[in-house]
Amino acid sequence: MRVIKPKRLTKKDVIGIISPASSPDDSSLIEKGVIYLEKLGYKVKVGNHVGKSNGYLAGNDEERIDDFHQMFRDKLVKAIICVRGGYGAVRLLDKIDYRIVRNNPKIFVGYSEITALQMAILNKTGLITFAGPMLTSDFANDISPYTEENFWRNITSNKKIGKLKHPYEKLPAIIKGKTSGSIVGGNLAVLISLIGTEFFPDLKKRILLLEDVDEKPYKVDRYLNQLRLNKVFKQISGIILGRFVDCNEHDPDKKTLTLGEIIDDYFHKLNFPIIYTFPHGHIKDKITIPIGTNVKMNANTGTVEFTESGVR
Repeated sequence: MRVIKPKRLTKKDVIGIISPASSPDDSSLIEKGVIYLEKLGYKVKVGNHVGKSNGYLAGNDEERIDDFHQMFRDKLVKAIICVRGGYGAVRLLDKIDYRIVRNNPKIFVGYSEITALQMAILNKTGLITFAGPMLTSDFANDISPYTEENFWRNITSNKKIGKLKHPYEKLPAIIKGKTSGSIVGGNLAVLISLIGTEFFPDLKKRILLLEDVDEKPYKVDRYLNQLRLNKVFKQISGIILGRFVDCNEHDPDKKTLTLGEIIDDYFHKLNFPIIYTFPHGHIKDKITIPIGTNVKMNANTGTVEFTESGVR
């Protein structure tokens, strides 16, 4: 499928806000995030149903899908930023009219649970989306300069992104070597939930990004085994492991493997480059990743280079 790049964002453009998964526990964070965007010179349009809640969902499925469609239809809206992750985006995948997305390509931003929408959008339309900061999770909570600079450069400049700067001299490798391919993936648990559906991405010759949060080691083991059983590791050309935050067993009396032991068990015999501790995921200082763009990965030098921009 042909890759579609959204148009880059410029000052005074309209940014749409939707909540396709869960609502924040503190609804005042929505206003704080909007104020942050407006102070930068952008106009903000908040979805009609943002702020609603239905248990752990940000409103019912019909309300959340309505905001999604309305923002993509609105010709004035040039970018869409999700309020937060949580749970619920995966429930919308078979309810989306992907023709609306394909005919109105625009910047779409989120991570974690939003991985489900990003994989579906890429599969169904070819649109590049952005695994990056969200309204209440990041913009309303004293966003770090590192996250901020990288994000705005990604969506406002159509120049090649190039080698990513990170806080380390080089990223450590599980398996060394060089590779290239378009990058897909995101949150591991969410990605696993798409296996066997029409929304799971084509992984042939692609670089797989994985991150997660608050998953016990045995659950990470289960997820990685599901990838193995589905022969994912025979298709891809490389793996970038983001941060696995709080993925450990807190009970000292429980028998467990460590996260490191699990990762080593699944990855140490593979035949393609793998790097880890990439600064992406549920962390304050995060890299924004244009999902679907081409990447060069050098696990010998611990570098990742984006060879194109995510916007036009």
